[in-house]
Amino acid sequence: MKAFIVFTRIPVENKTKTRLLPYYTGKQCVGLHTAMLYDMAETIEKLDTSIKTYIYYLPEGDLSILKNIFGEKAEYRKQTGESLGDKMYNAIFEVLSDGAEMVSLSGTDIPELSSTDVEKSFKLLIDKDIVLFPTEDGGYYLVGMKKADKTIFDIEGYGGNNVFEKTAAKIGGLGLSLGVGRVHRDIDTKEDIKAYYEVMRTDENFRKTHTARFLKENKKIGIIIPTYNEEETVVSLQKQLENLRGRCKIVFVDGGSTDKTVELIDTSKYRLLHSKKGRNNQMNLGAESVEADILFFLHCDSILPPNPLEEILDLMEKYRAGCFGIAFKSLSPLMFICRYISNHRVFDRKVMFGDQGIIIEKDLFMEIGMYPDLPIMEDYQLSLTLKEKGIKLGMAKHRIYTSARRFKGGPVRKLKLMWKMNRLRAKYRKGVDIEIISAMYKDVR
Repeated sequence: MKAFIVFTRIPVENKTKTRLLPYYTGKQCVGLHTAMLYDMAETIEKLDTSIKTYIYYLPEGDLSILKNIFGEKAEYRKQTGESLGDKMYNAIFEVLSDGAEMVSLSGTDIPELSSTDVEKSFKLLIDKDIVLFPTEDGGYYLVGMKKADKTIFDIEGYGGNNVFEKTAAKIGGLGLSLGVGRVHRDIDTKEDIKAYYEVMRTDENFRKTHTARFLKENKKIGIIIPTYNEEETVVSLQKQLENLRGRCKIVFVDGGSTDKTVELIDTSKYRLLHSKKGRNNQMNLGAESVEADILFFLHCDSILPPNPLEEILDLMEKYRAGCFGIAFKSLSPLMFICRYISNHRVFDRKVMFGDQGIIIEKDLFMEIGMYPDLPIMEDYQLSLTLKEKGIKLGMAKHRIYTSARRFKGGPVRKLKLMWKMNRLRAKYRKGVDIEIISAMYKDVR
């Protein structure tokens, strides 16, 4: 008989995945652990039916939680022993004593563990005395044996960065043969979670797992709104944001408004910061102040689609940066053309602008030095910097509607302004002094 041992805790708040505190709340830690348990249960379902499953758990919490996940086919036993090594040895010894010919034991914090990995461990045990499957942080996530050997578990510092190396050396010193499986990454820290964000972007199969869905849904979003003399729009925007409160961080950053903007911002509901004028200064201050995985820079004259947070999470599942794209309420054919060109430019030229609602991973934003210290075209330079780094841009499913206040007047005036903005960008690319360009651009905010 082949036996697979799952080593786990019962997911209990402030007992499980505590190294993720305070990045995650205690409830989120339980949610993550539960998601990984469901993935493990699906892995077990795919195993050959000749493999018997044992769930060895720490006696904390309600066992029915595990039984609801793994079902009644598995056999449930309490972990015994002082150290982690003692507990693993005791479990393997018990199952081998019950008549198993070979046993593999794994924890539950390896989201990419597959039935192929487990079955590979048994294939290796045909010719090897012991198998170890290493983790990226220097530990191991699976150990397999045909004969229980307590000495290999007598390792100091479980959880350190060289447990696999020490254990492999001990196995070799005992004259035993060792089989090694695929390296996987476990989830213990915030850095591990962020590493799995990259896996989500590149691995479609992983995106289907319970763990990936949990990681996606629990990314922290920070909305940064720069304001300057926005008394006509700031109340309307706050009404749009009302349903998002509590689900994300929302920060208004005022650049020295001389109208009623500041007094119209409800500081009992929204955080308000003050900065010197300049969208770059305002947005950078807001970004630095907010604890978030994703930053969403939103202009005050914007009208959001119905489910903006969900669209942001969908977008950032596959990309590190992107935008909503833009639309105008105006019926002018020229504004429709402007919409088409602006949105097409995201994919054609790899350029996005602030009124399209720029969305970016905070780590990436900080890595590139935030918005540059420019009086104008800070969003354009941000896009150019991302382009230089090879960052692909994505676009959300629905568009942000924005004010056409820059494009007042008839068709001729609109065309002149569109052409002027195009020429200003060309001058910037050619290295014309930014102060000269800024003087040519009428500040309509």
